[in-house]
Parts: sequence; C-alpha cells; structure tokens
Amino acid sequence: MPLLLKKYLPLYFLFLFADVLSQEKYTLSGTISDSKTGETLIGVNIQVKNSKAYTYTNEYGFYSLTLPKGLHILIISFVGYQTLEKTVNLTENRTQKFYLEEISKQLDEIIITNKQKANIRKPEMSVNKLTIATIKQMPVVLGEVDIIKSLLFLPGVTNAGEGQSGFNVRGGGADQNLILLDEATIYNSSHVFGMFSVFNPDAIKDLKLYKGGIPSRYGGRVSSVLDIYQKDGNSNKFSMNGGIGLISSRILAEGPIVKEKGSFLFGGRASYAHLFLKLTDNENSAYFYDLNTKLNYKLNKNNNLYLSGYFGRDVFSLNELFTNTYGNATVNMRWNHLFTDKLFSNLSFIYSDYYYGLVLDFIGFNWKSGIQSYNLKYDFKYYWTEKLKLNFGVNTNHYSFNPGTIEPLDDESSINYRQLDKKYALEHAFYLDAEQEISDKLTLSYGLRHSLFYRLGPSTINYYENNQPVTYDEALQIYEKGEPVSTQFFSRSKVIKDYQNLEPRLAVAYEINEHSSVKASYHRMTQYLQLISNTASPTPLDVWTPSDNYIKPQLSDQFAVGYFRNFKDDNYTLEAEAYYKTVKNRMDYIDGADLIANEAIEQVILNGRMRSYGLEILFRKNTGNLNGWIAYTLSKSQQQTPGRTPNEVGINNGEWYNSAYDKTHNLAVTGNYKWNKKWTFGANFTFQSGQPVTYPNGKYVYQGITVPSYNSRNADRLPFYHHLDVSATLTPKKSENKRWKGEWVFGIYNVYSRKNAASISFRQNYETGANEAIRLSIFGIVPSVTYNFKF
Repeated sequence: MPLLLKKYLPLYFLFLFADVLSQEKYTLSGTISDSKTGETLIGVNIQVKNSKAYTYTNEYGFYSLTLPKGLHILIISFVGYQTLEKTVNLTENRTQKFYLEEISKQLDEIIITNKQKANIRKPEMSVNKLTIATIKQMPVVLGEVDIIKSLLFLPGVTNAGEGQSGFNVRGGGADQNLILLDEATIYNSSHVFGMFSVFNPDAIKDLKLYKGGIPSRYGGRVSSVLDIYQKDGNSNKFSMNGGIGLISSRILAEGPIVKEKGSFLFGGRASYAHLFLKLTDNENSAYFYDLNTKLNYKLNKNNNLYLSGYFGRDVFSLNELFTNTYGNATVNMRWNHLFTDKLFSNLSFIYSDYYYGLVLDFIGFNWKSGIQSYNLKYDFKYYWTEKLKLNFGVNTNHYSFNPGTIEPLDDESSINYRQLDKKYALEHAFYLDAEQEISDKLTLSYGLRHSLFYRLGPSTINYYENNQPVTYDEALQIYEKGEPVSTQFFSRSKVIKDYQNLEPRLAVAYEINEHSSVKASYHRMTQYLQLISNTASPTPLDVWTPSDNYIKPQLSDQFAVGYFRNFKDDNYTLEAEAYYKTVKNRMDYIDGADLIANEAIEQVILNGRMRSYGLEILFRKNTGNLNGWIAYTLSKSQQQTPGRTPNEVGINNGEWYNSAYDKTHNLAVTGNYKWNKKWTFGANFTFQSGQPVTYPNGKYVYQGITVPSYNSRNADRLPFYHHLDVSATLTPKKSENKRWKGEWVFGIYNVYSRKNAASISFRQNYETGANEAIRLSIFGIVPSVTYNFKF
C-alpha cells in the first residue's frame, strides 16, 4: 500500500491541479449600501442561489466573492431590508455596488418582517447582534433609549443591580468587557453613575456583542467584546433627526460633503433635569452631555478616509461641598485601501482618554485621575477563494495611567500638591484568522493572536521579602500589608516587567441540514489592564492599572457548544449554548483593603481564579405583527483565592465562593406589536436571581464598641430582581410628500412598582435597640414621554 501511494499520489495532485486550472474563476467585489442614505451596511449576507457559496460584508460594507465563469443569481439579505435578487454574468473580474431598501419603505401593509436568522453555516457562535430599530422599540427608564440596557435582554448578560453601571457577561466582571466605539476603547460606558449609557442611539449604525468564539483580531479583555460602529452620514442629501424627552434631548445632522463621495455627521445629546432644581433654589446639580462626529471622503474607488470622534462628560455637584466631573474622549483617523479586488486593508490611529476629576471645596483640593491610550493598528482581509478568507494584522498600544493628582485650590489651602506615581505600558499584538469551508457541511474558523506587554518607566518599584507584598499573620490568621525592603527607580522607557502570551481561537460549524447546525468553539484571551475596584459594578472613581511584577495578567479559557435552528421559513429561530470558562490571576482583595490613593496597591491584592459555566437559550419570533424573543440563562460564577502556602487560609478559607456577578437564573422577555399604521406597542419583562452579598451573622461587644461578625464571603443574596416595562408609539398620519416626520413614545418603567433592592444595610434602631435591615431602592414606577422627529 505505501508503494502504491508513493507511485500514484503525485499523479493525483497533478490531476487535481489541472482540474482547478480548467475552471475559470473571476472575482465579484464591491460595497452594499442603504439606497436612501448611501450608508454602507455591515454583515449583509450574499448567497449564490443553488450553491453553497456565500460571503458577507465587512465593517466598511465591502464584499468579495470568487466564482466560476458564467451566470450566477445572488440573493442579498439583511435584517430590516428588502431581500434583493440579482443576476450577474462573470466573464472577468468585476466591481459591483448593490443598494438595499428598507422594508418599511416598501410595504403598505402592517406586516412586520424583521428576520434575524440563526446563521447555520457560519462558524460564529456566542455572538448577538441588535439592530438600532429593535433597540428603539424597547421600553426604557425615563424614556432614554439605551444600548447598554438593551444588552441585558440577551442570554448570558446581566447587570450588577438597579441603577448600577456596566454589564456582566457569562459571570465575568464589567471591567472584563472590551467596549469599542469606531475601534476606540471606551473605559467607562455610563452616564449619571449607571443610569444611562454614553452611546447616542441616533449616531449608531451597528453593534455586535461577542460572548465567546471571539476572533483573533480582538484582545485585551477576558470576558466579552462589544463592537459598536457609528453611522457614516447621509451621502445623498442633508437630513436631521432627534428627540425631546423628560430629562434630555438629542439632535443629529448629516449630509453630503460632496454628493456620493463624502459625508458628515454631527450629533449631540444633553440632559437638563438640573435646570429644574435651580427653579427650587436647590444648589445640587447632576447632568451629562456628549458629542458624536464623523467625516468620510472617498478619494477614489480604492481609497477612503474617515475621521470620527466622541466626547462626553458628566457633572455632579452637591451644594458647595464638591463637584465631580468625568467622561470619555476618543478620536480615530482611518484609511481604507483596496490593494486588489481580494485584499482589503484598514489603517487606524486611535486616541482614547478617560478623565476623572473631583473638586472638594470644603477641604480645598482638586483630585484628577485617568487613563490615556494611543493605538496604531493595521488590519487586512484577504478573500483567497470562495472557501477561504483570511484576516490578519498588527497593532500597538501605548498607555499612560494617572492614579491621582492632588492640587490645592488656592494658596490658603492646607493641602499640599501631590502626584501619585504615574504608570506607563506598551502592548503589541499580531494576529491571523482564517475562515475555511472544509466541505458542504463543515466550516471552520481558526486563528492565533500573539500579544506582548511591557510595563515601562519612569517609575519606582518596591521590593519585598520573599517577593511577597502581602504578609500573613498565622496567629491572627489575617493578611496584612508588607513593608518594602528596598526600592528601584526605572528611568523613562526602561522595561520593568514584560509578558507575552499566545491566544489560540477555534470555532467549528457542522450543518445538519439547511435548517439546523451544531457549533463548538474555544478561545483564550489575555487581559493586561486591571481595574482597581472592590465594588460589584464600576464607579467613576475606579482606577485602571497595568500588569507588573506583582499584578499578573488575567488569562481566560472558554469552551462552548451549541445547537442552532431556523423554523418555518426562518420565521422562528432557536439558539441553545452551553459554556465553561476559567480565568487565572483574577485579583482579590484582603479584608479591609484601602484602594483610594494607594501608591502600593500590590500590598492589598492577592491573585485568585474564577470559573463560570451555564446554559443559554434564545428563542425568537421574527415576523408578523407580534415579534420579539425569550432569553433564559441558567449559570454559575465563582471565585477562589487559596492560600499561597499550606499554613495560609486564603480568602474565604480558600474555598470557592459566589462571585459578585453570579446570577443563577436570568429570564428576559421582549416583544413588539404593531396594531396599525399609527400605533405600535412594546413590553419587556426581566427576572434575575439576587446579587450575592455578605450579611453579618452576629455581633460582639468589645470595650463598649459593637463589632459585627460576618458570614462566608458572598454567601447571601439580595431579593430577586424583576420588573415589567411597557411602551406605546404613536406615529401621526403623515403625507409622504412632507419632510417633517414625528412620533410620540409613551412609556412606563416598572409597571407594578417593584422595589428592587440596590443594597441592604444593617443598623441598630436608636429607639428600640433592635437590629434592623434597610433596603435601598432606586426606582419605583417611572412614566415617560418622548417626541422623536426627522426631516
């Protein structure tokens, strides 16, 4: 047998090569855009009829498809748009633009078609995509459309409680989520301490949440990636839209710079509830504002330029005691270049900044902190064949961390100027991703990311006995701060500590039939930036810090397997996934840890680990007057910090305990009903297990002082969290010839006024002497009304 293989194998490859040459193939490439605005569309599916060949548009609306010579019928489909069927005759390489028309502009009937199929063939899992149209139909608190809040209705996504900022994915912390706006990192995604998100929905074109199976082009966080792209702007005609609500208003203007070649977009949003406080002589104030902008220009058919930016601020002041200001700023300059009809590239220079400022008038000083990053990245996509696509690229990111600057307000202040030791770091990454169709039923996505991280000077580093900045008192069985035995100063750009990690990624999809498939994925992620916070959700005061000699990078490994099915001509879809995730080097804090203005943060930190696992189910109804989905997650999230030696007890006696993000049950139901051309109704219901907390289980009196004793860490829970929200949208009868179009949105958040507990505190009643628990609730029932307009 080996002799036969040796003799005939070269002939086999010769015939195979001759067969490939005999099939003349050409490439069809171009962009797909909205027919009315000229806005390019992300993720449009292009399927060749009666064939397994397909592709989809990238983040800039570009596609490329290599096919045999001859006639081909293309079926081009996208959520919320009319499916387009086009016949092309390929006799040479060809560039072809396609335009899709919104369904709402096509239909006179009131039937809603919003098909969001489970993509059976694509090896993409643990990914959720929401359209802006869907998000705007969901009832929200105070009538403010909120992208982050809409994510909470997806499986595997929870919040840290009522009025809390951030979101948690598959049992991970909010700091483990990478949030990108036009490729720029957003370090704090919330306004008003978590009440609203920083994203103006009018300015957003596309968003996608990766919970697993994360492509190699993403890195830097270990839980999820939320990738958001702003609209490019209307390249055909000038238009404006906006809304007026109870606490804020927004407006967005867009139009052509040069028709069909370039466009601009400017958007603004601001709250004004603080103005009503001034009418009542109330000196307190709380407001936010943000600005979005984007410019793009097409130099020629192979080169496009983009400039986008975001700026947002929150201001909170209490009488004349203090003023708190914080927010994000980003700028991104991009150059798209098409080398050939198969090779697409994007070069980006990105600046991100998060600033936190606190002015304490009654003490007489100003506190400033923040993080800045400069990122240069070059990404390529190569459409090698119709069965093989490659993504590859490099990026480098320079970080500057300011943990705190203290400045006296005036010469009479008793506070001296103080600058906490600034920190610097450099992160590089190289990646390669491949999506390959192995057979008609089997498709693979595989890749590798190589990340390198350097903690840089100038900085002074402490050294400790036995290299342990945290010591252990065996007699008292407690952890304490260690005392440095020496220090070393590293000059500018000197490497203090370096790390490098290989991050493999793999996903596989096996098509059972044209309606169903099974998928599996594995990925490893590395996170070199850590958030110094021991709260359940991020706060504006939280400080980011780089990995160094003592704070190690987090490493996560996640496995997932799922079943995906479309029913009844894609009118219904079912997605079911099970996952298991581990995280190494998750920071834990010793009891009594002081995190504010701590220049030796390593003295209160221990390295632990996390694990989470669960089952997610998402069932959608995509068509008809009534549509929506049901999402349910059954999960567990735990953390463990064992002792470093057999004599140490670790945290919680070294046993696994519930993480602050553990929610055993998470049920979300959302639906929309179009009654007629004027009225549309929406409703959301959410139910989650209570957040893990630590309650006191007793007390003792020492020298006249009452000291509480506590149960195991996070062994208790807040009560179940749930609420029902409803909305009604009125679209007055309008003439198609009129440019001004408006709608009224009426909403009620928390219809039955559930008093969800944000926290429970314990105290002694001064009158009776008895101990009592006090529940803090943020919202009861909240009605709202908003007027949206467009012209």
